[in-house]
Amino acid sequence: MTTYVWDYLREYENEREDIHDAVETVLRSGQLVLGASGRGFEEEFAAYHGVGHAVGVDNGTNAIKLGLQAIGVGPGDEVITVSNTAAPTVVAIDSVGATPVFVDVHPDTYLMDVGQVSAAVTERTRCLLPVHLYGQCVDMTALRAVADEHGLVVFEDCAQAHGARQGGRLAGTWGAAAGFSFYPTKVLGAYGDGGAVITSDPAVDAALRRLRYYGMEERYYVVQTPGHNSRLDELHAEILRRKLRRLDAYVEGRRAVARRYAEGLAGTGLVLPSTAPGNDHVHYVYVVRHPRRDAIIEALKAYDIQLNISYPWPVHTMTGFAHLGYAKGSLPVTESAAEEIFSLPMYPSLDPAVQDKVIGALHDVLATL
Repeated sequence: MTTYVWDYLREYENEREDIHDAVETVLRSGQLVLGASGRGFEEEFAAYHGVGHAVGVDNGTNAIKLGLQAIGVGPGDEVITVSNTAAPTVVAIDSVGATPVFVDVHPDTYLMDVGQVSAAVTERTRCLLPVHLYGQCVDMTALRAVADEHGLVVFEDCAQAHGARQGGRLAGTWGAAAGFSFYPTKVLGAYGDGGAVITSDPAVDAALRRLRYYGMEERYYVVQTPGHNSRLDELHAEILRRKLRRLDAYVEGRRAVARRYAEGLAGTGLVLPSTAPGNDHVHYVYVVRHPRRDAIIEALKAYDIQLNISYPWPVHTMTGFAHLGYAKGSLPVTESAAEEIFSLPMYPSLDPAVQDKVIGALHDVLATL
């Protein structure tokens, strides 16, 4: 049987009864859009983070897009972020008419190098957008200090960091607002697309609720400001309510998998993940590094193991963002990492026997390089 970086079937079998009950609950409720399940999930997701509000939306990209709009980011503004991220982070910035400005990342964690941010600030800079990548937080104490010094707003991309903490404080609670994705692979994943924005600002909450519903205040007819159709549907909301209760258990499961990798791959020559001081890592993905990355991935196919790269193409090198003018070599740490990093299977229901197969295969392959 082929081993992939992610698989949901074992988890689904374990949770099948609850998932089916969630679907039945919604289908028998009489309301399929903006109903009790959506409201319940929003309240519970906000409570989990200790913030005042959560607004469900249709995907993580629109969580960032609508979140930026709700905090006042738009045409003519610059948003400082990183190129070592999933393209949707930058697509969302572009979609509100703002210009993404990239800083490089740390060579050990691949997170935003906050020490480079101040030098990137211009008179057009409006927002700092840290990406809490791979399951751990950017240095938010330092980033908040930069934001306060320059009078900037902070919006957190938490798509990969559900439940991650820094100094005991949850990802998503450091800025004006934060966006989350519930794509199936995420630490808290639905069975399709979904997203949410959290905030403690009632004005941002109100703006988000209008923006996700055509720009209307309540129901049809009166558009306050043109918005979008970006609602989290009731089926996913109810499934997410059930899974939210197990979020901490999912995190512990991922940490157990990470510990097994750390023990089993020590001394192999792979550069294993590094956790920044003060961070509680949730290991959304388990990213390792080796200069012979491509040869390793190809050799593992003989063991029926299909691995992934997060991410092989830095956003600033993509054709769609060539207009930003970043030349090759402009973000050297990001570009170097993209040539060597790859992801091992990581999900809480990963069978230890399957993980042992991956570890053993890596030992075999690395011994031949």
